[in-house]
Amino acid sequence: MPNIKSAKKRVKVNATKAAANKSRKSNLKTVLKKADVACTTNADNKTEAIRIAIKKVDQACAKGLMHKNKAARKKAQLAKKLNAAG
Repeated sequence: MPNIKSAKKRVKVNATKAAANKSRKSNLKTVLKKADVACTTNADNKTEAIRIAIKKVDQACAKGLMHKNKAARKKAQLAKKLNAAG
């Protein structure tokens, strides 16, 4: 544990931000999996699932959880899956 006041605050702030990032990343992975399952099973709501997944990817990119190139790649992969599903 640090002794300096500002260092103590950094530890607290970093822990808080790490928890928030972990939650956001977990939610993103869940949404991506749901979209993938919707496309592979050819569900009725696949278009809606892909739309939500793309929105979450954009939000993750804006928050700095994901690099912009990775976000673009994920969105392209989702669109490709949707088109392949018909």
